[in-house]
Amino acid sequence: MMLEPSIDALQEKIRSKYVLVTLSSRRARQLREKNNLQVDHPKSSKFVGMALEEVQSGKLFVDEDN
Repeated sequence: MMLEPSIDALQEKIRSKYVLVTLSSRRARQLREKNNLQVDHPKSSKFVGMALEEVQSGKLFVDEDN
């Protein structure tokens, strides 16, 4: 079974696995509380999966300049 989005594809957007996990877990909590999803028709039904789909689509990112 292949999980989407793949870790390789996500790491093209955010290089650090630690940052990726932290960002997606924080966003998952926001989604659970506010339900303000930024992607249309997510494949995942779980909040973490939805957050990772936002990363993949470029809607959720880290400003590495700061």
